[in-house]
Amino acid sequence: MVRAAVLPAIGAPLEITGIELPEPGPGQVRVRLAAAGVCHSDLSLSNGTMRLPVPAVLGHEGAGTVLAVGDGVTDVAPGDDVVLNWAPSCGSCHPCTLGEVWLCADALTGAGRVHAVAEDGTELYPGLNVAAFAEETVVPATCVLPAPDGVPLTDAALLGCAVLTGFGAVHHSARVRAGESVVVFGVGGVGLAALQAARIAGAGTVIAVDVSPEKEELARRAGATEYLVASETTAREIRKLTGGHGADVAVECVGRAVTIRTAWESTRRGGRTTVVGIGGKDQQVTFNALEIFHWGRTLSGCVYGNSRPAEDLPAIAAHIRAGRFDLGALVTERIALDGIPAAFDNMIAGRGGRALVVF
Repeated sequence: MVRAAVLPAIGAPLEITGIELPEPGPGQVRVRLAAAGVCHSDLSLSNGTMRLPVPAVLGHEGAGTVLAVGDGVTDVAPGDDVVLNWAPSCGSCHPCTLGEVWLCADALTGAGRVHAVAEDGTELYPGLNVAAFAEETVVPATCVLPAPDGVPLTDAALLGCAVLTGFGAVHHSARVRAGESVVVFGVGGVGLAALQAARIAGAGTVIAVDVSPEKEELARRAGATEYLVASETTAREIRKLTGGHGADVAVECVGRAVTIRTAWESTRRGGRTTVVGIGGKDQQVTFNALEIFHWGRTLSGCVYGNSRPAEDLPAIAAHIRAGRFDLGALVTERIALDGIPAAFDNMIAGRGGRALVVF
C-alpha cells in the first residue's frame, strides 16, 4: 500500500488514503515519486472542467526514480531518475504523422485504464495518465523521460507540465523573437515559466498581469519588466507601455473568456495571442467580423506548450544549468501530500505560484 490523493467524485474533496498498486506489467514502469507539482489542470479535473474517469488518483507533473520495470521495457532500468510525461504520443495517429505530437489523438487513452485499488476495493483511474499525487505510481514506459543531468530531482518535477507548457507557449506557439514585447496573463506556475521563457527569447518589454498585487515580486524575478493588476483598463494600460501600439505577443494562462478577450485586445495590429489556460464550456469569447479583418491579429490555442518533450527537455535543461532558467523561482511552497487541498484553495484564491509536493 502507498499513500495517494484520491478524487472520489467530481466536486468532492480529495482524500489522502492508501492505495494498492499492481506490479508493472509488460511495457510498464513503477516509479517512486520524489516530487509532484500541483497544477491548475488537477483542479480542473476535480471540478469537472476537464472530464476523465473517476474515482481517480490525480497529479500529472512529477519526477522520481524507477523501482521496477515490466517485460519488454528497455529504455529505462531500476535506479534511473525520470520525469513523468502525462501526454505521450503514439507516433501513428494523424497529428503525430504531421509532427504535431502534442495533439496526439491517443495521448489520454491511458486515463481510462484501471490504475490501482483503494483500501475498500474500489477501482481507481490514473487522472491524467500518470497519477503523480502518490508516493509511487505505475505507468506505461512511454510516460517517462530521462531526468536531465544537473537538475535536482525534486525541482525536475516542474519540467513535466509547467515548464514545458510555459516555455513551449513562448518558443513554439507564439514564436517570440528578440526585441518583441510580450504580455503574460496569469502569474501561476505556467505564467512564471512563460515570463522566464520570454526573457530567454530576448523579448524587450515583458509585462505580467494578474489579479493579485502580491505577485509582482514573483513576476519581476521571473523577468517581467512591468507589472499590472488586472482591471477593466488593462488593455489600454498595455498599449501605453508599448508605444501606443499594443504588445507583439500575449500569452494567456488563465482560461477565462474575459482574460482571453483582453489578451487579444492588448496586442498590436497583426499581434499574436496564444491561449494556454484551460477554460470551461461556459466561457464564451466573442468577436465581430469587422474587427477580425481590421486588426489582423492571430488567436491560437496551445496544448502542452506545443512541445516535443523528448527534444525540449534537454534544451530547457541546458538553460537551467547555464543559470538562464530558475526552476526554484516557480515554487512558492513545498508541501506534503496532505497539503494538496489547501494548495487547491490557494489556486482558487489566486495566491502564490507553484506548490510542490515533496515526498
